[in-house]
Order: sequence, then structure tokens, then C-alpha cells
Amino acid sequence: MTTGVVFRPQYPPEELRSAVEAAEAAGVDELWLWEDCFLEGGLTTAAAALAWSSRITVGIGLLPVPFRNPALAAMELATLARMFPGRLAVALGHGVQDWMRQVGAAVDSPMTLLREHTTAVRALLAGDEVSVSGRYVSLDSVRLDWPPARAPRLLIGARGPKTVALAGEIADGVLLDSVTDPDVVRRARELVGPASHVALYTPIEPTLAASAVQGWVAELEHAGADALILQGTTEHPDHTPLIAHLAGDVG
Repeated sequence: MTTGVVFRPQYPPEELRSAVEAAEAAGVDELWLWEDCFLEGGLTTAAAALAWSSRITVGIGLLPVPFRNPALAAMELATLARMFPGRLAVALGHGVQDWMRQVGAAVDSPMTLLREHTTAVRALLAGDEVSVSGRYVSLDSVRLDWPPARAPRLLIGARGPKTVALAGEIADGVLLDSVTDPDVVRRARELVGPASHVALYTPIEPTLAASAVQGWVAELEHAGADALILQGTTEHPDHTPLIAHLAGDVG
């Protein structure tokens, strides 16, 4: 199982570099960013994080699909994947519906949009020519001129069982949010199947003893998690000292 940490967008973007450098130095496998309205952009922060590091995988989780045309999303992801091969992961998702309504991007069927958008992005990243006339996604003979040699891992961020099942059907796996219960991981694993990647954001108190953390991590791995992405709690939010501490506990 790989381990990662989160840099929350509630921190100002000028603090990202120190977090990236701390994560890289601590030896964690992945640094994850996310895109909350109306904070930092996931793709811009990912580009900077990749440029400021040489080893660590940078994940974006998640990008709300109502925000972007799938052709544009695929262009941006392909660019990063070509410039930093093998070091990018991304999760697509519904987004917070109140925020989507706030910016005029909400749709009547978020599940249909997520299916159409993810399917199109996945095909474009594979180098396919895509023509589709769906309920929300319309593309006419679109093909990327610069597809990546190897597409980044494409996950779907999910909470409910229908979205988790969709992740197993059309993506490389699922990103679960705020999971601490191994039973939640087991149910997700059953829905997505054995071949899918199961990653989870999980809050953690840095005051826990290292032995307790390691035992709990082992339970989540046994339940079917492939990647554990640690984030601080509200009382102990993520920043460079916490990144180094968490990395030491799970290393």
C-alpha cells in the first residue's frame, strides 16, 4: 500500500512549495491536492508541485467535472502527464452541488454528467478520436495532438454506493473521502472489484502513538485499501511539520 499526505487549499498557495519539499524529503509516496471553491486551482497547484519535486507522485482529488469541458480537462492532464511522466494521478467527481449552483454549473443529473465526462476524458488520454453526443458532453471528432505515452491513473471521487460502483465500471478506481472505518473500505472494494485502485483520504490525529497508527494502517490495508492519504484533523491541519510527522508514523 502506498501512503500519501494532503496539502489543503485552505492554506495560501505561497505555502505549497514548503509542503512539497517536506513531503519529498520525508519519503512519502504521494502528495495530494484538492480543488475547493473558491480557493486554489487543482491543475495549477499540481503543475507547481510537480516542478518543485523530482520523485513524489502528485494527485489531484478531486476536479469537479461541471467546471471544465472534458476536452480541456484532457488537454491539461495530458500536458502534465507528458512533462512529468509517471508522477500524476487525478480524481474526477461531482463537486459540491451548492458550489456548482453558485457558479451556474449545476446539472439535473450529476451522475450522467460524471459518466459522460469521465468516459470522454479517459478515451482522449488514451489517444482515441472521440465523437459523442450525450446529454451533457458533445464532442465532434476530437483527438489530442499530444496524448501521454502513459495515461495518469484516473479515479472517481465517491461517497455513495452508486458513484463508487461507477468508479469501478469506467475509471481506474475510486477515491474515498474521510474514511477511518475498515468496513467502508471493504464495501467499496466489493463494489469496484479486485482490479480497481482504492485510495482514501483519512483524517488522523498526530498525537496518536506510532504503534497505534501503524496498526490502524494495517487494518485499512487488509480491508482492501491500495493507497492511504493522510490529512490532519480540524484541530491539527496539514502543514509541513505534520507532513514530516505523519510520514514518520506510517513509514
